[in-house]
Amino acid sequence: MLNINRALRSNRLLKALTGMSIAEFNALLPTFGDALAKTKREQKPDRQRAVGGGRKHSLPTVREQLFFILFYLKCYPTFDLAGFFFDVDRSRTWHWVQDLLPILEKTLDWQVVLPKRKIRTVEEFMQHFPEIKDVFVDGTERPVQRPQKAKAQRKHYSGKQKEHTLHNLIVSDEQTYILWLTSTKPGARQDYHRFKQAQIGDRIPAGVGVWVDLGFVGIKKDYPHLDVVIPHKSSKLNPLSPAQKANNRVISSFRILVEHAFAGIKRFRCLTDTYRNKSQALADQFMLIACGLWNYHLRQA
Repeated sequence: MLNINRALRSNRLLKALTGMSIAEFNALLPTFGDALAKTKREQKPDRQRAVGGGRKHSLPTVREQLFFILFYLKCYPTFDLAGFFFDVDRSRTWHWVQDLLPILEKTLDWQVVLPKRKIRTVEEFMQHFPEIKDVFVDGTERPVQRPQKAKAQRKHYSGKQKEHTLHNLIVSDEQTYILWLTSTKPGARQDYHRFKQAQIGDRIPAGVGVWVDLGFVGIKKDYPHLDVVIPHKSSKLNPLSPAQKANNRVISSFRILVEHAFAGIKRFRCLTDTYRNKSQALADQFMLIACGLWNYHLRQA
């Protein structure tokens, strides 16, 4: 089995295995323990056996269970490989992932670091983010295994990435904190379509700067009330002037913040390796938890 104590004595090693520093791990541990205990009470409200009875867990402590689920997200091993490392059958690691992922999500929810999934009105947006001045909107894709059915292949094939993908949009702020995460969808439809589908433009109040890239061409026409900042687009017959090129460089220097947010959540290989699991709901949960862990990291910094 992995020597967890060795990892917990080295910041570098713990970050490589879980994506967290020692201080972040120890700060999250009590809340994770509370969420784990609450989940156990809810699952077995009428238990007759005393707490601690029965066969001993292969991950006996809360610390080891938190380490395992973070290790799974960060390194994204196959269940066979995870079973080998933790000296259990592959099916046991599958059950651990199913049991511990919702608990980690609940932990991050209690820490108030999960991004919003749906905002229904402008007033609700202002209630959640009263001091926001600028937001940065962009999409990200991650590869999936090629579906067997032709219809599913068409839905998932991204012409931009030249492979089959899953797609999300994020809305972040100037500190790269992720405010809003859209649901995970097949990758054939691109950023601006998902932007309109999620009704993001209808929920952002006037006066808030909306920074986007050229994947959102048409946004100024469709959402005239928004204060949109978008680069100039060149064409064969209309090349950019020196002033427009300079303006694009300035916009890019600010928009790089959203790329830093993507880099933060993609520390976890469950979002960069080809997605091997079958459930789209699980893929969405991976993305949500990774965003929550990044927000938690920013808050702890």
